Amino acid sequence: MKTVLITGCSSGFGLEIAREFLARDWRVVATMRTPRTDLLPPSDHLRVLPLDVTDARSIQRAVEAAGPIDVLVNNAGFGMASPAELAPIDAVREIFETNTLGTIALTQAVLPQFRQRKAGVVVNVTSSVTMKVLPLLSAYRASKAAVNAFSESTAVEVAPFGVRVHLVLPGRSPETRFADNARGHIFGFEHEAYADLVKRVFAEFADTEAPVTYSKDVAAAVWRAATDPAAPLRIPAGVDAEAWAAEAAR
Repeated sequence: MKTVLITGCSSGFGLEIAREFLARDWRVVATMRTPRTDLLPPSDHLRVLPLDVTDARSIQRAVEAAGPIDVLVNNAGFGMASPAELAPIDAVREIFETNTLGTIALTQAVLPQFRQRKAGVVVNVTSSVTMKVLPLLSAYRASKAAVNAFSESTAVEVAPFGVRVHLVLPGRSPETRFADNARGHIFGFEHEAYADLVKRVFAEFADTEAPVTYSKDVAAAVWRAATDPAAPLRIPAGVDAEAWAAEAAR
């Protein structure tokens, strides 16, 4: 029986990924800042651990408590929206601390055991917005694009040790709490210079007919990355993400 450690399991993609692996009889170490045992079905194969990806000691404690890990899923993160000019630099640092540096730190924490065993998989959940130029998301896109670049280089470095690295790129998912979590990180929308742009972008996102991504799409993509040695480095998740990936490939 293999073990997966997943970050950001309190809601959304992380919670659905944990359910997917539990349903397939894996040992699941579900981590979140404030542990809740009521979110997932009771199972002898489940452990819920506290983990703050911005805290080095929290990372060390979680990895040690998890024991041998076969797959790491870096899913924890949050969104931010702002014209680049008006994004508070402290907020930009915060999103990079979680989305980018947290992913790098967790990856560094598990790679030694993967390398020594000559086996292991790292799956980094980023975003399809890295494949398309979108306004008002400059800091968020940058934080996720940095993870893409980190993952691509790391994949080459660790391949000789039998370790794989993959990227899962979800599309827009209204069913998750992503938008709610991002509301505390919206800046400059009231500025008159950007009023027309904000109005246009909001109208596009309000289109209920547009294709979207569901949590189950992301869970399926992560499962494929974790278990299929032939899986590509980048795996778009969701109809909209797949369309953007095809467009970017042209």
